[in-house]
Amino acid sequence: MSNKAPQPRPGILEIAAYVPGESEVPGGVKSIKLSANETPLGPSPKAIAAYKAMAEHLDRYPDGASTALRAAIARHYGLDPARIVCGAGSDELISLLAHHYSGPGDEVLMTAHAFAMFKIFTLASGATPVAAPERDYCADVDALLERVTPRTKIVFLANPNNPTGTYIPHDEVRRLHRGLPGHTLLVLDAAYGEYVRRNDYEAGLELVATSANAVMLRTFSKIYGLAALRLGWAYCPAAVADVLNRVRGPFNVTAPAIAAGIAALEDRAHLERAVAHNEKWLPWITAELERIGLTVTPSAGNFVLIHFPASKGWAAADAFLKARGIILRPVGAYGIPNALRLTIGTEDDNRKVVAVLTELMGA
Repeated sequence: MSNKAPQPRPGILEIAAYVPGESEVPGGVKSIKLSANETPLGPSPKAIAAYKAMAEHLDRYPDGASTALRAAIARHYGLDPARIVCGAGSDELISLLAHHYSGPGDEVLMTAHAFAMFKIFTLASGATPVAAPERDYCADVDALLERVTPRTKIVFLANPNNPTGTYIPHDEVRRLHRGLPGHTLLVLDAAYGEYVRRNDYEAGLELVATSANAVMLRTFSKIYGLAALRLGWAYCPAAVADVLNRVRGPFNVTAPAIAAGIAALEDRAHLERAVAHNEKWLPWITAELERIGLTVTPSAGNFVLIHFPASKGWAAADAFLKARGIILRPVGAYGIPNALRLTIGTEDDNRKVVAVLTELMGA
């Protein structure tokens, strides 16, 4: 018998694993977690009740087609339910698209500071990730189009982007789409789309409805507060939906997640409260941080990217915050030096983090 162990496909062990934001600080200090872009309002009470009600039926498989959830999404947005595919978070759908629309010899295009899972799933599929430079931490359509080649099979665009919080208007998204060949799939990740309150923004529904090579992704993890349930969905051309339904797991979405997702969609008042909270505290946080001498990248999401002066440094700032129980998100893995990402929290959380950073800056 050979002593040689099974080996993964070449390149897999070269992939840097995704590292989630931290949840706790050492020393038993009570933590304020502002590292994962979670909603400070939590999920809808109706979603919690729907989730708990499913405890009586855990012996039954879920509906493998997520029929009721797709119908609820279709009602909420005015869509064709046949073109909706649900997944275990939008991460699963990103993975499926990368694996089944690209492979060895292909290229997948993204922005320089794109969501980390785009690159990870591209590498896992055997394709080559190509990063286009950004302009002021924002997607640059010209730079993206300059890097399109006959081998480009997918363009991933998070809009707004994580971790920068920046977005491009719908006219620029459409210009990007027009510049792509028909065989290239434009994947618009609108995980933070519900937070955007700009007249020139569109998450991608209209573009998907009128084209054969665009997909829009959404998640219940952010504004709906269902991150623990891993629930996302894609709106696709019919042909793409057919592919995803052929290759996804037969029961990839759990029954409790389906029930909670439906209830969350139907509780529009809770959604509006979450939007209003962010609309109040996002500009407040931004203004307060700028007042004490920090640079903040303008954000359309529920978080801000804070740039620290060289005299302070992100690592020193991170340690200073953690010593006081506050956890932010380092972004060095995204190629952004000397910065931390801060999630908009409760009023108390927001005021405390500003007070601590004011102390750090000596303002």
